[in-house]
Amino acid sequence: MQAGSNHWTLWMRRALQLAALAEGQTSPNPLVGAVVLDAQGVLAGEGFHAKAGQAHAEVGALAQAGERAKGGTIIVTLEPCCHQGRTPPCSEAVIQAGIQRVVVALKDPDPRVAGGGIQRLRDAGLEVITGVLEEEAAQQNRAFVHRVQTGRPWGLLKWAMSLDGRTALTNGESQWISSPPARAWVHQLRAGCDAVIVGGGTVRADNPLLTSRGARSPEPLRVVLSRSLDLPTQAQLWDTSLVPTLLAYGPGCADRALPQGPESLELLASEPLDLLQVLAERGCNRVLWECGPALAAAALQQGCVQELAVVIAPKLLGGTLARTPLGDLGFTEMDKVMALSDLHAQRLGRDLLLEQRLI
Repeated sequence: MQAGSNHWTLWMRRALQLAALAEGQTSPNPLVGAVVLDAQGVLAGEGFHAKAGQAHAEVGALAQAGERAKGGTIIVTLEPCCHQGRTPPCSEAVIQAGIQRVVVALKDPDPRVAGGGIQRLRDAGLEVITGVLEEEAAQQNRAFVHRVQTGRPWGLLKWAMSLDGRTALTNGESQWISSPPARAWVHQLRAGCDAVIVGGGTVRADNPLLTSRGARSPEPLRVVLSRSLDLPTQAQLWDTSLVPTLLAYGPGCADRALPQGPESLELLASEPLDLLQVLAERGCNRVLWECGPALAAAALQQGCVQELAVVIAPKLLGGTLARTPLGDLGFTEMDKVMALSDLHAQRLGRDLLLEQRLI
């Protein structure tokens, strides 16, 4: 007997919770969780995709369920794949396990799947229910979906500033504007991203480390985008013994010496859009911009930012020449400026975090 939609919603929430356990670990693959119920509707197995190249969620859940999967139901957050990749197609594993019903949250936007997995299951005589908690599943995999549809990773722009909108004093001093709880939150934010991007100015001014401080293993790729290669010979980012660094730059820098340590890559142009296309090809689903005002403005103007995260510290820095988060965005009329709505706010110690989706 088929249970009602509320029943599938309950189990799909559990599948989404399982998928979230691998946050930041699965790129270029999506986050996927799966739950198997036996023929009587009793939980028989659970699984999630832990890392690219490892077993998919459906396979793990079916393995745990064993013979109890026969005649049962599998609830999965993303359409089972129907193509041979680094692992066999999950649709075939579901069919071979004797599953009778498949409940899916989100159709896979990957053109190699794109409804083909669902059709394969239906052709094999299985009942397929789609769209259960679809919005929640799309939100969870927004970075993967964005990369597949646009050819660019999902971009998150983060900055910390004082109450009067400054990111540094007039002498360049910026450590620390935010409080320890906010800095710990940043480490977790990096752990959920595949790459962290800064410009040459940030390297010169702050000498950042740009790691998650052990919140993720392996650490996200550290990326420096430079127009001039006017960079210090010694920097924490050049030490790649534990964490990789990619130094990307545009043409016309052949006469400049490259620092020892990081991988170097010449782009067609030293622009955010060119960089993101390369990072997408390398399997990055989500990237974090932690850059200075000029690069941040360019990333926004080129459509490389889909989400903002702004930490506001209860401090007044002052100074007419003090650094601000964004460079010139080119607006000349107030009715043309970038207006934000539906901001989400939360406290991080004594600081305030504001988050905003741009799409």
